[in-house]
Amino acid sequence: MSEQAGAAVPIDTRQDARKVIVASSLGTIFEWYDFYLYGLLATVISAQFFSAVNETTGFIFALAAFAAGFAVRPFGALVFGRIGDLVGRKYTFLVTMGLMGLSTFLVGVLPNYAAIGVAAPILLVVLRLVQGLALGGEYGGAATYVAEHAPEGKRGLFTSFIQTTATLGLFAALLVVIATRTLLGEEAFAEWGWRLPFLISVILLGVSLWIRMQLEESPVFKQMKAEGTTSKAPLTEAFGRWSNLKWVLVALLGAVAGQAVVWYTGQFYALFFLEKTLKVDGATANILIAIALVLGTPFFIFFGWLSDRIGRKPIILAGCALAALTYFPAFQLLTTAANPALAEAQARAPVIVFAHAETCSFQFDPIGRASFDRTGCDIAKSALAKAGIPYANEDGADDGRAFVHVGEEVISVADRQGFGAALSESLAAAGYPAKADTDAIDKPLVVGILFYLVLLVTMVYGPIAALLVEMFPSRIRYSAMSLPYHIGNGWFGGFLPTTAFAMVAATGNIYYGLWYPVVIALLTFVVGLLFLPETFRRKIHE
Repeated sequence: MSEQAGAAVPIDTRQDARKVIVASSLGTIFEWYDFYLYGLLATVISAQFFSAVNETTGFIFALAAFAAGFAVRPFGALVFGRIGDLVGRKYTFLVTMGLMGLSTFLVGVLPNYAAIGVAAPILLVVLRLVQGLALGGEYGGAATYVAEHAPEGKRGLFTSFIQTTATLGLFAALLVVIATRTLLGEEAFAEWGWRLPFLISVILLGVSLWIRMQLEESPVFKQMKAEGTTSKAPLTEAFGRWSNLKWVLVALLGAVAGQAVVWYTGQFYALFFLEKTLKVDGATANILIAIALVLGTPFFIFFGWLSDRIGRKPIILAGCALAALTYFPAFQLLTTAANPALAEAQARAPVIVFAHAETCSFQFDPIGRASFDRTGCDIAKSALAKAGIPYANEDGADDGRAFVHVGEEVISVADRQGFGAALSESLAAAGYPAKADTDAIDKPLVVGILFYLVLLVTMVYGPIAALLVEMFPSRIRYSAMSLPYHIGNGWFGGFLPTTAFAMVAATGNIYYGLWYPVVIALLTFVVGLLFLPETFRRKIHE
């Protein structure tokens, strides 16, 4: 596509610039608030909507419904990306916001299983799917809209405000849930108060829709409409022609996949690691993460601004490279800082399971309640996993027997009860803590490590919107940029915690799950280095 003579259509005044950024960002914050609200209340939701099955199965179903929202995000990108390229940016993300808000509100009024039976969880999953579809269309619209309003040389800065919205939406959801729980008390919250954060969203929906209704259509789209150059078949043009499809693949593998795993590792897996692996109490872990997020959030803006001066590619790839090189030492240092007693016990008395490989099941137990008792190996690994004790594996004799070494002490695995008592005694003697001692946590160091992890997030995420907008022609931009973004963040990133935990559970090595983000980040660094174009000097008003 040839460049237009008139190039950019800049914002006329600073007030207009603020209006565009605030309106687009506020709506996207609202959508992230709705999307993450379900995850924060998954335990309560499982009791309300999946009560026909046992507690463990119900919680798994609740988590599966949460994951469904991630799974359908790329399909939302296709549906609403096409509409955005055909009808316009503004009206499309107004529709996605309305769908998200309505679905969230309906969760708040949805009768539970006790009231309407199996229809309750079915309707809940349907609403969750609608949320995922809506989010799949929202981000591309907001990023495209802001970028197409931005003056030349400031697209990275303008779109970086959109990049703060996921963090701010998570903050908003967390604050509303904490406030509601505190005001009502746990009993009332579990019974009916959990509905209030969902119902409150209708107020946010009204405010956000009103603000966005004041906006005009993107100047780029208006120009295309006036000239008759909009795409008649944006999906076919974006994904059915190799000249465009190759850049979709480069964007996914050379930028977004690495960005996604760094983002989810720094903001979600780090929290999981603190709570589940290092046994830091939830309140303390939340506060430490919150402090790191507050310190790190301004750097989304900084790296967006910097990318306008030195380029998007070097910042994103540097973030991926640093993540791949430093995740293992960073998380090992996090162990020492957050639970020094665990780190000392690991060094002094490492735990090793000796058992023949064929007698060991795949220990994937995301909520810590499954029963593995078929063999001595299963009994040993299950007990260690539930206790949160890291261990190594060594192949043993093929006679079915299993032994656990705690330092120099050897425990023969017989029945579950006898082994559990012996293991607890040995672990206590070796200094393995039942939970992290809050007073022993080196809080400044923990916050420093978490801030570093968040800083990597800001490096890869701050410039990504501008990069994606600049990679594709304006006639197919909404569709072409949305799909790789949501495949990367919905699939590569969204399933990271589950995948990483499965890797840890299978090996007993608390750091083994880090191989997932490390390998993906390295893949992105190599593909990006070889094939990703630099885009920050491109003119997108064409």
